[in-house]
Amino acid sequence: MDVRHDDKTIDETLRQTPYGQTPRGAWPENTEARVPYWVYQDEANHKRELRRVFEGATWNFVCLEADIPNKGDYRTNHVGTMPVIVVRGPDGEINCFENRCAHRGSLIAFDDGGNVQNNFRCIYHAWSYDLAGNLRGIAFERGITGPDGVIRGGMPKDFRREDFSPRKLRTTALCGLVFATLSPDTPPIEAYLGSEVLGRLKRVLDRPIRVMGRFVQMLPGNWKLYFENTRDNYHASLLHLFLTTFRIDRMTQDGGMVVSPDGGCHTTYTLDSPEGANATAYRDQGIRTEKDDYRLADPSLLDSVDEHGDAVQVQIVTIFPGTVVQQIRNSLAVRQIVPKGVDRTELVWTYFGYADDSPDMNRRRLKQQNLVGPAGLVSMEDGCVVGFVQRGTAAAGNKVSVVEMGGRTAESQRTRATETGVRGFWKAYRRHMGY
Repeated sequence: MDVRHDDKTIDETLRQTPYGQTPRGAWPENTEARVPYWVYQDEANHKRELRRVFEGATWNFVCLEADIPNKGDYRTNHVGTMPVIVVRGPDGEINCFENRCAHRGSLIAFDDGGNVQNNFRCIYHAWSYDLAGNLRGIAFERGITGPDGVIRGGMPKDFRREDFSPRKLRTTALCGLVFATLSPDTPPIEAYLGSEVLGRLKRVLDRPIRVMGRFVQMLPGNWKLYFENTRDNYHASLLHLFLTTFRIDRMTQDGGMVVSPDGGCHTTYTLDSPEGANATAYRDQGIRTEKDDYRLADPSLLDSVDEHGDAVQVQIVTIFPGTVVQQIRNSLAVRQIVPKGVDRTELVWTYFGYADDSPDMNRRRLKQQNLVGPAGLVSMEDGCVVGFVQRGTAAAGNKVSVVEMGGRTAESQRTRATETGVRGFWKAYRRHMGY
């Protein structure tokens, strides 16, 4: 089978390399259990990802329905590196189009969000667009009448506004999340997720939500490193000391991993369950784990309510290529991964609660939001580790990582001591990229 890189065929002989090595541009073996480090480093590959993954047949999170409840409400966002506007139309429809003026390429909207009554107007030359992204107005389109009464300037008589508009994206809404795609081939969102992952998403997004806060975090590494991290529960209780110390997420607790048939979407979950005979497993193996002398000044931080009656205290859902929906105890958030270069990634956090939350639950969520984020008690290490891998592999572009925990394939497993979710990501990635 030919392996393609930057749309050029790489001769099969390039694949005949020693174990643990692969030439830049080739996949080492026909398996997702070996990942070449050049995919995090190569600029041509990064540009190809933007075209084939983010601008390809994928669903990209662009906002919450709660962000745009009324006509003219809008949010700005990105699909890959493409700036977009998401806006509620006059009949309640949700439209998404490129945030680029068809005239000279300026951004049309600068703010993160807001409301416009009927149209957006480019600040540069005042070209205007309706709520569906159609070009509707051009300043001095018919020219200017001079002192002599003669009209001069303006657009040519055969200019057609309908031929010039920013690119428009298909949109879909599911459980209060709004997604967009440039491709006519992207399947319906329910099929895209797969029935099991869809069920897990609906479990958390089972009622109207409200936005509680937002922030943006910059990560010093490739976007794929962070998305892998969110699908890798193997690392969670080994890297995050807080998780094990306070019994939030330990491998010795019951749980599992669900992977969609095509590998692109996944969920991992941990049950609030007794550890039984495995209670001393971390200590027996000499693994860095809980600190007996660690205490919380305010133990109420971890006071939780089982809102869904199923004892799931941690659930992470990922949607290829860059959406993460989290439930950690009663902390709820959507994370969006935005590539900013081959070695820089923007992580956009949106915390939310339910519209019918009581004042007590609202306070509980606000407290537990301290668990996640760039300085989160649980997750602050994730951003660091992304940078550690980017730096550690800087001179190893022809080497590979070994992703064999739990096997070599990508299927749902009734354990979290597995990297099946990571392999699922690479299964989907290779399909979209043609590797």
